[in-house]
Amino acid sequence: MRIARLNTAAGPQYAVERDSGWDHIVDPFEEVLRYTGGTTANSEATFLAPVTPAVVLGIGHNRTLNDHPLPIQAWHKSVHTVAGPGDAITAVRDHGTVNAEGELAVVIGKAATHLTAGNALEHVLGYTCVNDVTNVDQNAVDERNFQGKSGVNYTPLGPWIETQIPDPEKVAIDVYVNGTAQATSGTFNLPSSVVDCLVYVTSWLTLEPGDVVMTGAPSTVVPVEPGDRVDIVVEGIGTLSSVVA
Repeated sequence: MRIARLNTAAGPQYAVERDSGWDHIVDPFEEVLRYTGGTTANSEATFLAPVTPAVVLGIGHNRTLNDHPLPIQAWHKSVHTVAGPGDAITAVRDHGTVNAEGELAVVIGKAATHLTAGNALEHVLGYTCVNDVTNVDQNAVDERNFQGKSGVNYTPLGPWIETQIPDPEKVAIDVYVNGTAQATSGTFNLPSSVVDCLVYVTSWLTLEPGDVVMTGAPSTVVPVEPGDRVDIVVEGIGTLSSVVA
């Protein structure tokens, strides 16, 4: 099932995909979905970021800048950087290379704390595409990932949430710039699995419905320039498109 958040005349509206378009729902996090009776045709659908998370977490898998081996780690990315499909990424100029990073994002469906490998995926509503935009050269002066990841619209999400990914550990991720494939990989190349990420994060922090965990870029990092169009294609979900301003 695909769940989107649409821009409508009445304001943002959650909706579920049907054959002829999108049926509006009250709350995607309810166990039994309630339909409002409203619909939006496919031709009229304008997609917003599919959730408005209170928490967005990124995952660091390997090493610090000092090349000391470390286990999986997480860091916060500001929710103020979240953007929807088609929103322009405002590249921070004069601060080094700007990278697009194609990743699988996990959307939490119910309160999650101290998850285990056996129950982690039971707390997931679904998955979406994310572009973890980064001024990568800032990592040399800020290991906390604040400066390099705080630009305007530096976290595009979307275009929707897919609830039925057969195996999130085997999802292909491709990054296209101006229509040309620049990176081809997938979650199968992550040093830490999707489940590992959820178990680690919730061992320290309770996640709530709508929170987002970006699971890391498995060699899907591509430098971009103003004027570029970036497409993050995640198998089983779709394509998240943005332009760089």
